[in-house]
Amino acid sequence: MYHISIISSSVRIGRKSHNVALFFQKYLEKKGLATVEILDLKQYNFPIFEERLKNQKSPSLEALEFKNKIIASDAIIIVSPEYNGSIPASLKNVVDLLYEEWQKKTVAFATASSGDFGGLQALTHLEFIFWKIGAICISKNFPVSKVQEKFDDFGNPTNKKEMDVFAKIFIDEIFKYIDSDKK
Repeated sequence: MYHISIISSSVRIGRKSHNVALFFQKYLEKKGLATVEILDLKQYNFPIFEERLKNQKSPSLEALEFKNKIIASDAIIIVSPEYNGSIPASLKNVVDLLYEEWQKKTVAFATASSGDFGGLQALTHLEFIFWKIGAICISKNFPVSKVQEKFDDFGNPTNKKEMDVFAKIFIDEIFKYIDSDKK
């Protein structure tokens, strides 16, 4: 069975992208497709890092734990809101904390916005950042426009049938990449 980590990257009060992370956790677990862990950056509450983890003299236990969870994952789903046309600082902070750990790691992106475009500008930034550091970025994405209307605070979609169709396409693509990487 696959092990998928979902990074919930927003640390804001009233965040809505976290509901997308909860949705994917439920989707994968209820269908028995993978073991899942949400790596919630709000819970980690990392400081701004001044150096990559491998170069830190006394890294925190939380940072080491985060690194080990990334390494142990078959794939990572990054759920990011779009803030001012980009990604949140909390996400860029943990991306830059690691380097080798992201290389050749299967990474998929789910973006969310309160507007009509589903975080597509943030998605462009994510794809470039992870391509640049050598991650394997899957070709399918999961942009969610008007996220506040599409999920409740527990990750339940307002239109379950529609979200399940899109989620299946997205998740199947992740598994295809994982399987091709293991060959």
